[in-house]
Amino acid sequence: MEITQTTWKDHLQLHFTVGGRESFIVCPKNPLPDRSWAWRTEFFGAFDTADLALLHRGWHLAYHCASDQYGCPESITWLHEFQDAVAEEFHLARKAVLFGFSRGGMYAFNYARRYPDQVALLYLDAPVLDIRSWPGGKYAGEGAPSCWQQCLACYHLDEASASDYCDGPLDGAAAVARAGIPIILVAGDADTVVPWTENGALLQQQFTALDGVIQVILKPGVGHHPHSLEDPAPIVDFIESHYRR
Repeated sequence: MEITQTTWKDHLQLHFTVGGRESFIVCPKNPLPDRSWAWRTEFFGAFDTADLALLHRGWHLAYHCASDQYGCPESITWLHEFQDAVAEEFHLARKAVLFGFSRGGMYAFNYARRYPDQVALLYLDAPVLDIRSWPGGKYAGEGAPSCWQQCLACYHLDEASASDYCDGPLDGAAAVARAGIPIILVAGDADTVVPWTENGALLQQQFTALDGVIQVILKPGVGHHPHSLEDPAPIVDFIESHYRR
């Protein structure tokens, strides 16, 4: 593996490719002995208060570019190739904490469904959990027509088959709950892009009914942005208290 070095916010950043796709690891100055790591599935560096808090506590941060694939099955295979590669090259913990922001929620949740033994915990932030909600805009949400067409192609669907699609994140809640993967979910209740009632609220209902561990932080009057929390302490506390390597 060919690796180049830069810095990110005064921390060593290691750049490389896996499967021809951009990848990097940001290294803490004082790594934890178990080499814990948090993996952003999309939008690395955006609304990153929790990422930075973990970095300063000794966690590695990671990213692998699978953009514009909407968490489709092929992209989940690419993510798994990345995890295998970094486990071998950098000796990171066997299980990762996945951060799924917005459309990144599809990647994070679908990954946890398929590879539950390699996921320690999910932090979902205003997550997309149904492609018909976003980018489809088939319910109350705004939708994104160009992204919807791209998404349909990634999933090998058309308008008719998409209406009956039953293999999305919300369809896999039971598998994630049975695997004992804890979830912290942050969202705004005024989100018109990825409506809470069509995404996070449904996951909360399902996960609670299945006796899964889920903590929800619902931000009153907040839309899709800003993500996360200015003070990430509740997020970090949940991660550190529920993380099991």
